[in-house]
Amino acid sequence: MPSYIIRRLLLIIPTLLGIMTINFFIVQTSPGGPVEKMILQLNGESDGTLERITGSDQTDLMSSSSIEQETSSSYKGSNGLDPELIKDIEKLYGFDKPILERYFLMLKNYITFDFGDSFFRNATVFELIKEKLPVSISLGIWSTLIIYLISIPLGIKKALKHGSKFDIYSSTIVVVATAIPGFLFAILLVILFAGGNYFDWFPLRGLVSDNFDTLPWYKQIIDYFWHLTLPLTALVIGGFATLTMLTKNSFLDEISKQYVITAKAKGLEENKVLYNHVFRNAMLIIISGFPAAFISMFFTGSLLIEVIFSLDGIGLLGFEATLYRDYPIMFATLYIFTLMGLFISLISDLVYTWVDPRINFDKV
Repeated sequence: MPSYIIRRLLLIIPTLLGIMTINFFIVQTSPGGPVEKMILQLNGESDGTLERITGSDQTDLMSSSSIEQETSSSYKGSNGLDPELIKDIEKLYGFDKPILERYFLMLKNYITFDFGDSFFRNATVFELIKEKLPVSISLGIWSTLIIYLISIPLGIKKALKHGSKFDIYSSTIVVVATAIPGFLFAILLVILFAGGNYFDWFPLRGLVSDNFDTLPWYKQIIDYFWHLTLPLTALVIGGFATLTMLTKNSFLDEISKQYVITAKAKGLEENKVLYNHVFRNAMLIIISGFPAAFISMFFTGSLLIEVIFSLDGIGLLGFEATLYRDYPIMFATLYIFTLMGLFISLISDLVYTWVDPRINFDKV
């Protein structure tokens, strides 16, 4: 096992490098980058991004834009702008350097987790991620934990009671819950329980209350989960079906195998057969899907929930970065989540060996 862990850790380097390289050159060579967005801003086609520039840079660029001169530039909408202004914008965003130099500079900085400054926010990328991370960690960890804690026992019980009324009714409820879009259910929760037309039981904004720091520790815990109740409910409502049915089918497949029949024939108790033998074998396929499920819940799955409940997390930050072509944030979030995914994948492999000691990755 130690040799396998070392090989996997070493494999993270080329995998991460390949993902970052492909995305860097695709994004950097695509039209509509930050320079073009700023040029469109200066030409009066505003979409709000100019206000995100730091004050001094914004003043300098706006004053320079008064100098109009025809120029042959490769940027869309650059006609009528002073060539020196174009150069100033390129320098502001680092596009005055060749693409290969920008690429190797990014790699050099990312090794030390130096993600630079945001193009359109007056802060470093590290500060922004640090500020937004508690929201995404809260949504990602708790939603994944709730889904697994409910789906796995439910799937096991459905397998043991296959074809019964409980199996049929629970399948119906799970399928109906999955059919409800999470964002629509979130809106319904807001209307019903967050000061809409009915009850005002839960807060609609933020992860904690304004007076959180003044509360005793036990009230801080209550306040934290009080704010998370509706977002987590909306986030997990449609997440049970796949895992529940996967658990059920996996256990059904194992229960019908010869070794289970033999164990029961020898007089072993059903619970011992189920949890000492069937459980370990059936859980392997479920564990394999954990890394993807966690990353999905942690990042992409929470975007609309963050917007509806005014939770400013990594999902919303990444979406706005893509919208505004804020490359430092785009690449930093990609780097962090790719790295997380690779490490979680390694951890899931280690859990394999804990669930089923027969697995030996050293021979892989």
